[in-house]
Amino acid sequence: MLTKRDNVLIAVLGPTAVGKTAIAILLAQHFGAEIISADSRQFYKRMPIGTAQPDKDELAAIKHHFIDFLTVETNFSAGQFEQAALQKLEDLFKKSKIAVVAGGSGLYVNALLEGLDEMPNVKDGLRDELIQAFEENGIEYLQELLKAKDPKYYEEVDENNPHRLIRGLEVVMSTGKSILDFRGKPKKQRPFKVIKVGLQMEREQLYERINLRVDKMLEAGLENEAKSFYEKKNLNALQTVGYQELFSFFDGEIDKAEAIRLIKRNTRRFAKRQLTWLRKDEEINWFEPKDSSKIIAFIQEQLDDYL
Repeated sequence: MLTKRDNVLIAVLGPTAVGKTAIAILLAQHFGAEIISADSRQFYKRMPIGTAQPDKDELAAIKHHFIDFLTVETNFSAGQFEQAALQKLEDLFKKSKIAVVAGGSGLYVNALLEGLDEMPNVKDGLRDELIQAFEENGIEYLQELLKAKDPKYYEEVDENNPHRLIRGLEVVMSTGKSILDFRGKPKKQRPFKVIKVGLQMEREQLYERINLRVDKMLEAGLENEAKSFYEKKNLNALQTVGYQELFSFFDGEIDKAEAIRLIKRNTRRFAKRQLTWLRKDEEINWFEPKDSSKIIAFIQEQLDDYL
């Protein structure tokens, strides 16, 4: 149970397109809180469509932090986010005993809630070799190599992010062990309690929402948004679903219809991997987004000794 001196962080978790933004805003309004975004795609400026950033009305409804604040040239690691978000929470808890974090990036959520695991040293030059292999053979080469060498990690990694693929390959090729074997160390102690709320729905319904959202993104101007970044397409911030497929279209490798099909397919795969990651966490309390009253009642029950 919580005590009256505890600060509380409500974590709203779930796959892409499930409705985290709406629930996070609802909870923040109900409990008098502000929202920290732990979606690493939404950190970057000029990418509101492809990263599904909260719209103007949503941003006006509740104060959000860590959205639209970096240029695409800026690398912002999970470790950097951990330190910045902890400092922001320290400030927020001076105004309210409750804050909300909403996230689809499992690595960044874990960094904030539990701290990062220590990763092993890797062989000198291996990263350069893997980057060269990626540049010469494409992302499919990295995907197949990781699938062969570390099938466990392959099942949950964002397969369209070459930097994550390369990191997994670095570890397994240097140590003979999966990057997953270096996780699960004792969690760092945080000066706040965490209540984890997971959002889920039937797979068919989620996939329909994903397909519809992609259509709406394209109607809103996703193609032009991606085109504005074409000259910077190799930057880390742009190694993400929605942009990579359109870059292939711009390069003449596929037609537009195929790019759209791949965006939908790869987003569905991304959602599946997010769920694979989240369902390993036994602390998550699962709800359907439509059951907002149940979510509020559950959180209120946890807070009864505190509020």
